[in-house]
Amino acid sequence: MRRSHVIFAILCLAVAAAGIFWLSLRYFQSQERTEAQGRLSLYRSTVLAELERFSHLTYVLARDPFVIGTARGSGTARLDDRLAAFARQAGLDAIYLMRTDGETIAASNAGATGSFVGQNYAFRPYFQEAVAGRQGRFYGIGATTGLPGYFIADAVRGAQDRVLGVVAIKLDLSALENSWREAGEQVLLANRDGVVLLSSDPAWRYRALHALSPAQREAIRATRQFPGQGLEPFDWRQMDGQRALLGGAERLHLTARDLPHGWALHYFASDDRAVTRSLLVTGGVLILAALGFIFSQMRRTSRIGAALRKSVAEEAQLREANERLAVEIEERKAAERQLKRTQGELERASRLAALGQLAASVTHELGQPLAAMRNHLAAAELTGGVTARVAPRIGALVDRMEGITRQLKFFARTDNEGFRQVDLRHAMQAALELVAPNIEQVGAQVSLDAPDGPVLVRGDQLRLEQVMTNILRNALDALEDSGARTLDVLIGATDDTGWFEVQDSGQGLGGAALSDLQEPFFTTRESGRGMGLGLAISASIVKEHHGRISARDAAEGGAVFRVEIPLARAEEEVAA
Repeated sequence: MRRSHVIFAILCLAVAAAGIFWLSLRYFQSQERTEAQGRLSLYRSTVLAELERFSHLTYVLARDPFVIGTARGSGTARLDDRLAAFARQAGLDAIYLMRTDGETIAASNAGATGSFVGQNYAFRPYFQEAVAGRQGRFYGIGATTGLPGYFIADAVRGAQDRVLGVVAIKLDLSALENSWREAGEQVLLANRDGVVLLSSDPAWRYRALHALSPAQREAIRATRQFPGQGLEPFDWRQMDGQRALLGGAERLHLTARDLPHGWALHYFASDDRAVTRSLLVTGGVLILAALGFIFSQMRRTSRIGAALRKSVAEEAQLREANERLAVEIEERKAAERQLKRTQGELERASRLAALGQLAASVTHELGQPLAAMRNHLAAAELTGGVTARVAPRIGALVDRMEGITRQLKFFARTDNEGFRQVDLRHAMQAALELVAPNIEQVGAQVSLDAPDGPVLVRGDQLRLEQVMTNILRNALDALEDSGARTLDVLIGATDDTGWFEVQDSGQGLGGAALSDLQEPFFTTRESGRGMGLGLAISASIVKEHHGRISARDAAEGGAVFRVEIPLARAEEEVAA
């Protein structure tokens, strides 16, 4: 047992150490990420500054009288010297002037080896954009010198804004690479296609961050952007959480994509320093925890002696308290059993009281139909038989007595045995067929809106049909004094409930609350038109089905009764 405790303590210590290391590593990595974000922002600013430093020079040169004169056909000697002086002062690789067909006629490197003079650059995108009236910009390997650079070009215009030629400059951005390399950083600048233009590691240059499509390779070939370069894949893989595998080593990876031309600046940083600092923090915490554990064990030993002495005295008190508690628990259980018996007796008494009210009402309601039957039968005997005119009356009175008896049977039945799956659509169809004579008598227009699939609830179909029949009959009674006689029936289902609504165009609830309408023998009809048991019975049946019934006045007039019953699967889950 003691050995298992030691093993468990070692495991807990290892888990705690791992947790401390992980939390501290996340914290220090967050610091590293913040510092890396600052470095990336600085490098982004330097790239933007370098690209925009000479953005206005071509605009100024395009309006220089010497440039315009040479573009019109003047000699090039003076312009060559002038452009060479500008290039030396600005630290540019080259400044050159091209005709509208792309042929260079003057350049700062005129007369030197690899001069641009006589070369045609009509295939370059920067030349095409300048001729089209926009400032052209492009990064690529020089077609003449073989050295990479950033090209900026503007159109030279004459009278009536006619394009006479294009003046362009070439910038050397290798100073950015040198600054990254000297700082010991891992940085690369990629264009829109994912080709590395500049990098702190020369081996990364002209590598593709992702596979190039045939269309991308054709566009690069057409503009001679990277002549002689295979554009092999870059050895890296991007990971989740601003991480990347660079040459098989995991690095922090941050990217700035808000650069011109769709370029992206990628910054990679090692988190070795964060790991070292996390190890130091973990070791320090473990040392402090060990010291705290030793101190606590010393105090625990002293407390154990006092606790042992105190526990002997408390043991007797605890046994006595347990005995008292056992007696109280038994008394409480007996009281709960008595309460349940009392509640059952109260429920039975309530049912007996309700049945007494029903019996009194039935006696009153059946008295008049029976007296009427006696009168009609006496008339039939005097006239020598039952006539065709008297027979329907007797049949109607008998139907009414059967309806009252049927209501009493449904009201007296409270068990939920025999519940099964019931489709509300089928039950409503059956209820509508039962009240079809009433619908024809009232002359109501009935519409039924039900889903295509079944709406299955768990219950007794006959009792649910009784609820629907009661509500439909109440709605039809409300239409007798109404001008527009429409009855809308809707059936639907939510996530766990099946429901149906009955809306009539009558006078509404008339200020009566649903609680009043559900009271036995409460009715808004004239005397002799009903017992007032329909909604009371319906409410009882809906409650037995674990459902709810509600009523409201419709906005356009009339009343809306809604019944909700748990779906079969939801009811089974509740029962489970």
